[in-house]
Amino acid sequence: MDELKWDHQGLIPAVVQDAETGKVLMVAWMNRDALEQTLQTGQTHFWSRSRGELWHKGATSGNYQEVAAIHVDCDGDTLLVEVRAAGPACHTGATTCFYRTWEEFNV
Repeated sequence: MDELKWDHQGLIPAVVQDAETGKVLMVAWMNRDALEQTLQTGQTHFWSRSRGELWHKGATSGNYQEVAAIHVDCDGDTLLVEVRAAGPACHTGATTCFYRTWEEFNV
């Protein structure tokens, strides 16, 4: 973990991707504790910047993400987490957080 390039807040971005389809589901942030919990449990954990607390994906919704693999980019400053999701990734109920095009968003 020491070789990862954590930002000034001790965070690293984690791109979450469906292990079967390759579809990007979400982007979240991990601190050391979140990454350790993810490695320990085999389910994704993140750091919620807005709430300032550790967040176990699916703990309230039931939409857990089972980790298939974790990749580190060439610079060591971003993680790619391949998962098998039990349900939608987005809090809106959409499968992915990236369900809108720029045109739909920029109305």
